[in-house]
Amino acid sequence: MNENIHGLVRERYGALAQSGDSCCSPGLYDEFTLTDLPVEVRELSLGCGNPLENADLQPGETVLDLGSGAGIDCFLAARAVGPTGRVIGVDMTPAMLERAETARERMGLTHVEFREGFIEALPLESESVDVILSNCVINLTPDKAPVFREAFRVLKPGGRLALSDIVRVGEFSPALMADRGKWSECVTGAIPLADYTSLMREAGFVEIEVPDMRNADGIIPIQPGMPPLFTARITARKPQA
Repeated sequence: MNENIHGLVRERYGALAQSGDSCCSPGLYDEFTLTDLPVEVRELSLGCGNPLENADLQPGETVLDLGSGAGIDCFLAARAVGPTGRVIGVDMTPAMLERAETARERMGLTHVEFREGFIEALPLESESVDVILSNCVINLTPDKAPVFREAFRVLKPGGRLALSDIVRVGEFSPALMADRGKWSECVTGAIPLADYTSLMREAGFVEIEVPDMRNADGIIPIQPGMPPLFTARITARKPQA
């Protein structure tokens, strides 16, 4: 199942990278926030929120973006941590990585890099980053527990997590669950918030908080057999050693 889901997600987001089409609204970020970003980055918005609002990034920190896509959150994080900091984006879709790298070179950001890989098996050393961001990506993974275990592994003691993601209240109809394409549309991969935070807790995270939840209407069109979906911002911390 995992390989099938990964393939569906890679195919869909590879097509979006090639076409430049956006599945979400760049209005998730205010106009000032996007100043100086290339238009091809600003217009390819694939998130469901702005995790940087709760990340409290500081100059000199090392930041990891899980499922970095075209790089919008990486480039915003690079601005916050400055040239003494470092930003790493991990994505499994080659076309997205190519698009992000082109933008990085255009902006001359030497403290940003992009790596190909799965967020369930991160290509990073243990205890190597201060902050992890993710924007509407973890819901796309077929097995979420390894994502949180890997996030915990690569964070330094005391490091923090700032996420925006899709969660659900209720169950999907059998017809929707049978449609594998809905997973790659950020629909049927969504799990209840309680299950989501439970997986984080099992991985070792503490101080798990949900600053806000908003109805996902407008981001994901409601369909027959679909329970209410919400965009949630979630923060957590790895305990100090």
